[in-house]
Amino acid sequence: MGKVILGTEAVAGGLLTAGQLRYGYRRLYPNVYVPRHQPPSLTDKAIGAWLWSGRRGIVTGRAAARLHGALWVSEHSPVELNFNCRRPPAGIIARNERVGCDEVIQIGDLAATTVHRTAFDLGRFLPLERAVEHLDALANATGLTPERVKPLTDQYSGARGMKTLRKALDLMDGGAESPQETRLRLLLMKHFPRPTTQIPVLDEHGVPFARVDMGWEDLMIAVEYDGKQHQTDRDRYVRDQRRVRRICRRGWLHIKVIAEDRPFEIIERVRAARADIARVGPSQMPPEVSGRDL
Repeated sequence: MGKVILGTEAVAGGLLTAGQLRYGYRRLYPNVYVPRHQPPSLTDKAIGAWLWSGRRGIVTGRAAARLHGALWVSEHSPVELNFNCRRPPAGIIARNERVGCDEVIQIGDLAATTVHRTAFDLGRFLPLERAVEHLDALANATGLTPERVKPLTDQYSGARGMKTLRKALDLMDGGAESPQETRLRLLLMKHFPRPTTQIPVLDEHGVPFARVDMGWEDLMIAVEYDGKQHQTDRDRYVRDQRRVRRICRRGWLHIKVIAEDRPFEIIERVRAARADIARVGPSQMPPEVSGRDL
């Protein structure tokens, strides 16, 4: 935490001269500085916000999720603090809310909300789809389940944003391994029964050899998002193609989604696959039909 400093403390303690502070550091928040040559990470910003609060604020929301190991949190996210201040500086969102002692832990020198309290705040203060994306990421990193958060919904039943939180908890799924997968799952849920995530695919001996992002195991329909890294890394691309062929040989209908696909195109492809299965059933489909990549 040494690279984020309080300017007055550093100068008063003889760690820096005023000139060194002026030319070697840049201001992050009032009296909070970071080295000039290094762009601050979200964790740096969280440390700075805590220092700015006089070491009294509690880091929550997206910055706390990052501290708990959640991926796919933007470095440009504001730092949310549980701290009584009506006019925080740019980059800090301050909220003065009731937080129980059992909802706060220490991470390094920082006070931060626990995983379940972080989820409680994420679900209340973000738009629904964004909230689900961040809850999925937090669950993926920590094993969080909705059941761990729901006691807080009873304890703070009158708190702001509870309607959005309850919807987000119903939609969250720690099986998502990217925001794109979360968005894809939410799209499918608007038109079809809820897909299962991270479905194991078994070989002829009943041993799992792959997992598919999401789909319907009873219908043997898999839907997977194909990110840029799958296309730009040639070795990975070859491995993925061989994996998909093997999945298809086991009788699965495999639907690959890319960023350029429009929502209605995805829905039509899934609807067509489900119609195929409905006509003959997954076990009755010939290999040239059941083993195709749609």
